[in-house]
Amino acid sequence: QVQLVESGGGLVQSGGSLRLSCAASGSMVFVYAMDWYRQVPGKQREWVAAISNDDSTNYSASVKGRFTIARDKAKNMGYLQMNRLKPEKTAIYYCNAKIMPLGEMTLRDYWGKGTRVTVSS
Repeated sequence: QVQLVESGGGLVQSGGSLRLSCAASGSMVFVYAMDWYRQVPGKQREWVAAISNDDSTNYSASVKGRFTIARDKAKNMGYLQMNRLKPEKTAIYYCNAKIMPLGEMTLRDYWGKGTRVTVSS
């Protein structure tokens, strides 16, 4: 059973920084790519950042220049460094990963349960 677990959320002041982590565990061959999403209460989940198998990265326009996505392939870990956080983006942050489970020849989509980030003004 493959699972993703996010950590690192919490309360931070406007303009502050947080680093989120995403740990992939279970029976898997490899983690192909990782993405981060967030969901503001009452709104749809939105994509934030992505890192692909070749470590190329992409960001949504709203976080580009402030957030940095990274990964440690050896540890099956993903990270999201968030700087200059804004109060209106208090949200639950979710890790999403495309993973090849052990014994399969296809990538499957997995989600973590999220970690809450509260930005106070």
